[in-house]
Amino acid sequence: MSDLELHARGPATDEELNELFAASWPGEHRPIDFSAIHARSLTWVIARRDGGQGDPVGYVNVATDGGAHAFLLDTTVHPDLRLAGLGRRLVLEAVADARARGAAWLHVDYEPHLEGFYRSCGFRPTTAGLLRLDGPESA
Repeated sequence: MSDLELHARGPATDEELNELFAASWPGEHRPIDFSAIHARSLTWVIARRDGGQGDPVGYVNVATDGGAHAFLLDTTVHPDLRLAGLGRRLVLEAVADARARGAAWLHVDYEPHLEGFYRSCGFRPTTAGLLRLDGPESA
């Protein structure tokens, strides 16, 4: 992984990031407008191969409430590079950049099997709620 470079607020096209998400997440991928997401983000981090010149192989986004709170979202690592430390590098870079940009609190929601990963990145578990708004479970 020495040929990987991480860049906070790094450039990437919607096409590049949609290809990464399609390869990384199971099920049918719906195209995402990342430029609209990034317009409302505090920061994001992109990992690329080949000294930063290759396709994106990792991504994480940090949304903000415009004040003290920020939210870590969409931690994504290409399947070929999982379990090699890239996810942790992405999160730690996002933490550092969010701190530098004035966030006082960084929240993350995760499934139980990811607790150890996020603890290794410095997060502590909290109780949170979740409501799906676009599916059969929506109220």
